[in-house]
Amino acid sequence: MVIWQIWQVKVTFTVDDETVLRLRRIAARLAKPQSQVVREALKEYEARSTKLSDEERARMLAVVDRMMKAPPTRSARAVDTELSDIRAARRRWSRRPS
Repeated sequence: MVIWQIWQVKVTFTVDDETVLRLRRIAARLAKPQSQVVREALKEYEARSTKLSDEERARMLAVVDRMMKAPPTRSARAVDTELSDIRAARRRWSRRPS
């Protein structure tokens, strides 16, 4: 027989009356404890919070658009030379003494 123990921590939050009513309605409708509704809601919110909002996406794309329209500050050859130097330096520092 396998016994699972789930460690839980009691916490206290202060929320407005409307939020409490929402929580109670959802818990009753789903026939789940209020604490489980909160846990599931937080898990779902966390998953969504890592995604960009439409406003954030638009702002970031506007920055990229501005960068693409700006004239280059160096020639392609100068950039290639710098990248080659960086790669060579990384190879030197990544080698371990034998």
